[in-house]
Amino acid sequence: MYKRILLAYDGTLEGAVALREGALIAQRCQAKVFLLSVIPETGGVHMAEALHAGAIAQQTDDYKAVLEQGVARLKQFGFEPTARLVIGEPVRAIGKFAKEVGADLVVVGHRRQSVLERWWSGPTGSFLTDHIRCTLLIARSVINDEAFEAEMRAARASAPAQ
Repeated sequence: MYKRILLAYDGTLEGAVALREGALIAQRCQAKVFLLSVIPETGGVHMAEALHAGAIAQQTDDYKAVLEQGVARLKQFGFEPTARLVIGEPVRAIGKFAKEVGADLVVVGHRRQSVLERWWSGPTGSFLTDHIRCTLLIARSVINDEAFEAEMRAARASAPAQ
């Protein structure tokens, strides 16, 4: 069904949920996995850089570590993900990368926002659907390590031999 799956991963609990749900689907479909982390380009980041030289470099290092953690986790389960770290507006970056890699499924996490956060950030969910041309899965099923590993083993065992 799905052959090219893009997982948006930022190291948060919501990102971990997306990584796990996407990995389970990819295992069952024997899909190629792409992992994307986006360093949000915001005014706050530029202000921090102005106050403390090296703030952007530190943030980049932090996101690189998060991305490497996601790649390592996927490799534990036999994937060879293509990973990328970009700076920009997350929705646009996800849409651009999904198009570039020909993704047929994009998996993102979900974080509840307060009314004020939604007002400031805008309708991000609907905006994402406008920027991708494939199926979007908003991952919400929290699964613990033991259950996830059992699901991955079961998916691997039931996958047809290549």
